[in-house]
Amino acid sequence: MTEDLFDLLIIAWLALAIVLVPVQLRITAPYGRHVRPRWGPTVDNRVGWIVMEAVSPVVFAAALFWRAPPQSAIVWVIFALWIGHYAYRTLIFPLRLRTPGKRMPVVIVASGMLFNTVNGWANGYFLGVLSPGYPADWFGDPRFVIGIALFVSGALLHIWADHRLIALRAPGETGYRIPRGGLFERVSCPNHLGEIIEWTGFAILCWNLPAAAFAVWTAANLGPRAWRHHQWYKDRFPDYPRRRKALIPYIL
Repeated sequence: MTEDLFDLLIIAWLALAIVLVPVQLRITAPYGRHVRPRWGPTVDNRVGWIVMEAVSPVVFAAALFWRAPPQSAIVWVIFALWIGHYAYRTLIFPLRLRTPGKRMPVVIVASGMLFNTVNGWANGYFLGVLSPGYPADWFGDPRFVIGIALFVSGALLHIWADHRLIALRAPGETGYRIPRGGLFERVSCPNHLGEIIEWTGFAILCWNLPAAAFAVWTAANLGPRAWRHHQWYKDRFPDYPRRRKALIPYIL
């Protein structure tokens, strides 16, 4: 595949993410607290998470190592960041969930697998086949320094917020409570904010088109979902904090 064709495909992929934003604001993906009947067959919630998230590191690694192992230390760092994130999303997060009996529609698992296949291939293929490489001093480049700082801080926020949400339930409980403490006092979904920051940092430190597309897809998916979560909390809890925003403190 030529680089021009690849770039055209990624631009179309990026445009699709933007086009789907109003759709996602109107139609909430039916999993988690928004699960609804009439979306077809379902699977166990944990199994669904593991299956759809495991696709990404496998496809990314296969595309990256398609020709030969990377020669760049920067690419190895990028690989480690990718694998670290998806090790959390594939194993640690779903196995810690306290969601006994909860189900996820197969269509959601399939759509997650499709996204992770395209996204993992695009980023891995670019780095392993098309990328001209990174200069020797990229570790000191402001884009790498800022990007890695954002990635790490976003990942820590994401993991911390997940932990607080999981801890709201005692073992065996299935209900919902208002999350409190830390950034939860400012926004309803600091976990989503953390993941958006994380992949924005990734796009900056990589400084390429497929990484930028990943960041846009993350925001385009999690932004509307955070808004729907926020409305769900307000509808369900009459005493929900009025000053709390959905995703960005004091703004949105």
